[in-house]
Amino acid sequence: MTFPELPLSPPLGVGGHPFEAGELELPEGSRLVLFTDGLVEDRRRDIDEGLRMLASAVGHADQTPEETCRALMETMLPDRPSDDVALLVARTRLLDPSCVAVWDVPFDAAAVSRVRAEVSRRLQEWQLEESSFATELILSELLTNAIRYGAPPVRVRMLLGRTLVCEVSDGSNTSPRLRRAASTDEGGRGLFLVSQFAERWGTRYVAHGKVIWAEQTLGTAPELDSAALLDQMAW
Repeated sequence: MTFPELPLSPPLGVGGHPFEAGELELPEGSRLVLFTDGLVEDRRRDIDEGLRMLASAVGHADQTPEETCRALMETMLPDRPSDDVALLVARTRLLDPSCVAVWDVPFDAAAVSRVRAEVSRRLQEWQLEESSFATELILSELLTNAIRYGAPPVRVRMLLGRTLVCEVSDGSNTSPRLRRAASTDEGGRGLFLVSQFAERWGTRYVAHGKVIWAEQTLGTAPELDSAALLDQMAW
């Protein structure tokens, strides 16, 4: 286990202070353990001893992220911790290039139908025809929003792994928000539809803009709230 040198910044949630971003390249299959100081610091030991205990607890390479979390909590924490603790364990995965598809999209609403057709063809190559309807709807909504409210450059990326992820990036840092459209509104239903057809969705910010992503579970149809869906789509 290694403790990489990264920029020091104020704790998450503390506003009004600048922070420095850092990048870390990890090989496939690495485990990334993120934690607050309450996990390694305690009145009974100093931080160096806590870090040694942490390194020993995560030394089993065959552990799943859930097993790693459990081992750390059992090893590091007393029955009554004196500090709050946040712990996140992730494992890196590398997708085969054949499972990634990328399209650079002109900043023109007319490009939406062309990209949708190309995505449909790629889903056929991946033998995911059953996901075409939901994926095309999600793509159309996210891509239309990026062109209408975002900024160039616009890019679409599809990722096929244990799930199917649709990403739409643009050059704006303005994040969309889910809202309830009134019956007289001509728009405002796009993200609601995305939330109904995707297992989960969200936003992440990059150096020059943002990425809106939506994840679908493979082999299962989304459980739609039919009443809410009809209510939102009613004019």
